[in-house]
Amino acid sequence: MALLHRAEIRPTKLELLATWLPGRPWFRGADGGAVERVAAYRFDDPAGAVGIETLLVRAGAGPVHQVPLTYRGVPLDGAEAWLVGTCEHSVLGRRWVYDACGDPVYAAALARAILADGGQAEEYVEVDGRREHRAPSMAVAADGPRTADVPAVGPVDRVEDGDPTRIVAGPVELAVVRCLGADTGLTGHRLTGTWAGRPALPLAYATLR
Repeated sequence: MALLHRAEIRPTKLELLATWLPGRPWFRGADGGAVERVAAYRFDDPAGAVGIETLLVRAGAGPVHQVPLTYRGVPLDGAEAWLVGTCEHSVLGRRWVYDACGDPVYAAALARAILADGGQAEEYVEVDGRREHRAPSMAVAADGPRTADVPAVGPVDRVEDGDPTRIVAGPVELAVVRCLGADTGLTGHRLTGTWAGRPALPLAYATLR
């Protein structure tokens, strides 16, 4: 379950991405332009400490990019290279925002979603002390045979920051598609997503090493 708050965030996620995205080797949007949110989905952190959200965004007339993010209340040790920026959350205080491909909590959540059909998080909004369900803006689903026992995913061993972005974490190798709709040539266990009447598109892949 993802519990969201009605809060002010400064700078906003999209403002952070407008500065950060042009420096990515896989970015194919317009430099310096506004970043538009297309859709998003979330995963659960079983420990409840890390927010995990994947944004689909577009910059200008460019393609839809997939940007997984993690939100933490303290910095992640050794992950300076994956820091998108910090923001002030009016309820939770300062948050460190990371490119989730360098975060082991995201790697474990993505592996569960693909290999065990773990699904996306149910979203709830805190309103006047009560929780209200919020319909997600897109739906994701695992496509392929299920793995009975998903191996434990430990620290991230290596990340290749291309398109797709490849993450090696212990016994699992993950591939996150950055520009959606492009032919990656990948096959196997995968996560697909649909939004706004679009047909299912591949979002990520997983293989056991």
